[in-house]
Amino acid sequence: MSLVRNVGTIGGLTALSRIFGFARDMLISRALGAGLAADAWQLAFTLPNTFRRLFAEGAFSVAFVPMYTRRLHGAEGEEEVARRQQEADDFASDVLSVFVWVLLGFSALCMIFMPGIVWLLAREYHDVPGKFELSVILSRVTFPYLGLISLVAMLSGVLNARSRFAPGAFVPVFLNLVMIVGIVIGWTLRGPDGDDRIVAWALALSLTFSGAVQLAYMWWASSRAGVRLKVSAPKFTPEVKRLGMLILPATFGAGIYQVSQLVDTFFATSLPQGSLALLKYADRLNQMPLGIFGIALGTAILPMLARHIQTGDKREAHRLQSNAIEIAMLLCLPAAVALAICAEAFTTGIFQGGRMTPADTAIMGNIVVALVCGLPAYVLIKVFQPAFFSREDTRTPVFVAAGALSINIALNFYVVPRYGIVGLAGATAFTATLNVATLYTILQIRGWYHFTAKLAGRIARQIAATALMGALLFWLTPVLAPYWSGSALDRIWSLSALVAAGGLSFFGAAYLLGALDKDLIAQLKRRRPAKAPVDLAE
Repeated sequence: MSLVRNVGTIGGLTALSRIFGFARDMLISRALGAGLAADAWQLAFTLPNTFRRLFAEGAFSVAFVPMYTRRLHGAEGEEEVARRQQEADDFASDVLSVFVWVLLGFSALCMIFMPGIVWLLAREYHDVPGKFELSVILSRVTFPYLGLISLVAMLSGVLNARSRFAPGAFVPVFLNLVMIVGIVIGWTLRGPDGDDRIVAWALALSLTFSGAVQLAYMWWASSRAGVRLKVSAPKFTPEVKRLGMLILPATFGAGIYQVSQLVDTFFATSLPQGSLALLKYADRLNQMPLGIFGIALGTAILPMLARHIQTGDKREAHRLQSNAIEIAMLLCLPAAVALAICAEAFTTGIFQGGRMTPADTAIMGNIVVALVCGLPAYVLIKVFQPAFFSREDTRTPVFVAAGALSINIALNFYVVPRYGIVGLAGATAFTATLNVATLYTILQIRGWYHFTAKLAGRIARQIAATALMGALLFWLTPVLAPYWSGSALDRIWSLSALVAAGGLSFFGAAYLLGALDKDLIAQLKRRRPAKAPVDLAE
């Protein structure tokens, strides 16, 4: 399966999940606005999700997937395929048997010491009566989600290594569906003038329940794919120990964005009430392209790079990396510019209403502009890091991430008192750009990857097409401004018009300017060849 098809599968299903995620956040913003309960809920939601992305989907996946992939690679003949599959599943079972106990222990400790964790991140919540206590209890309710979703991430990694990307990309839909039901129940129990804490409680309970639903689905999908895992007494085999040694540095190297999220949470809680909620709502818009393009590319490229490097095919590894960069820039450049120009339109049209005021959405729009300045960097980090992880080099990104995070913290101490929540978002974007520039420099010095003139020319054409699209949106946004805060129908058609105008103008200009690689487009049109039970081909 080609990189383009893999990214298309993951990105398409992720887009479906993001749509439901938008529906979820639209309901939350109207139900809670940007007040006490909204801040407490966002903190309770941030903690397990940050650890999930940092450990399970970040460090664990980038260390586990290459090791699991090598056990599947090179099988020829039915008996050899079966033997290698069994070896890979035995390794995964050993990891699972240890992983379950680690998750249980870590989750229990965090729940016990949750008051201290919340105090470290949001000590200013003590100044608002009831806010700190609500944050602690909601965080305890949501934290079991970490263990459940971490097991989901492991099963997703197993299936990704077998070139089965659809279940892992689809499973977040269950998260959003369950939480939407939770919001509706909480909204109904609260009533129009009731206590917002009722909605926050319903959200916290639904988050943990969604983890159980997702785990059940992934276990079913894994069994259906022929994966046979079992939980037994934990055994620290040499391979499990090696995985642990790889995870430790990868925890930081793969999770700079998540660590930055915790840093941002710490600083946001020191700002006026509602700042954390507004930052998280704005990040939903930033996460839309990042989730669809960045995570899809990073997920697809890691096992494919690992296979090429394992066989010593440096030319194919270089070609795959270039294709990933070209696709990333083709998709995230116009998305970043469109979001920056249309930030006010999206924040008003999507989030304003109920307890979310026009003043809140105006601040949110400025946060979006600051965040998306780093969108190309966020996506390229996902593209460059697999070049290290596929070679089992998880240490280099540690030093890069440590430097970027140190600069981010220093910048926050300067910009947050002066520019508030918008300065906080801008500092994150700036340090992400430094991060990706450093990663590329190291790749080039080591001879693992370098830009070609062909790729540079393609990106230059993409920038030109993006500029033409930006000019059109800059003219169109004032024309449609009266409709963003109107009726539901007015909001839908005006925002749809902006999206359609931006998409058609960019891809039309990209086609005329030669910014689209016809070979990559042709891959999308090819029919997928029939494949053996375990398809390790591109």
